[in-house]
Amino acid sequence: MDRVVLFLASGSYLGYAPIAPGTFGSLLALPLLVGLGHASLPAWAVVALIVAVSLAAMPICGRAGRIHGHADSSRIVLDEVCGMLIAGALVPPTARSLAIAFAAFRLFDVLKPFPAGHFDRHLKNGVGVVADDLVAGVYAQIVVRVLA
Repeated sequence: MDRVVLFLASGSYLGYAPIAPGTFGSLLALPLLVGLGHASLPAWAVVALIVAVSLAAMPICGRAGRIHGHADSSRIVLDEVCGMLIAGALVPPTARSLAIAFAAFRLFDVLKPFPAGHFDRHLKNGVGVVADDLVAGVYAQIVVRVLA
């Protein structure tokens, strides 16, 4: 079971990249966003899917953190995937919108504006690992809607 957890939490092992594993995890979400954008799902279904994936990611990331011995190990990138799904959801998946979503999400993921930084500092578990990226995704979604 630990192998499955590590596979999922690392984004198919992209989290083991020697440099910028979070960036690689964020890139993993781009084909998923293209697929969602072309799936012709109603908005409520897209939101429900992202909520379900994010809720599932919390215990997966929590267990992976325990395996690695660090709650927010850089090898865990499933949280970036969840944040990017929010950043680019319900927006036509054009090269421009995806680029803006990616750049804005990476910026907010690094800066951790409130309440992302609070979650990152105070919740040392799967919820905290994922929650700060969800907040970054919401901020990035706002930027995408303004600029795309």
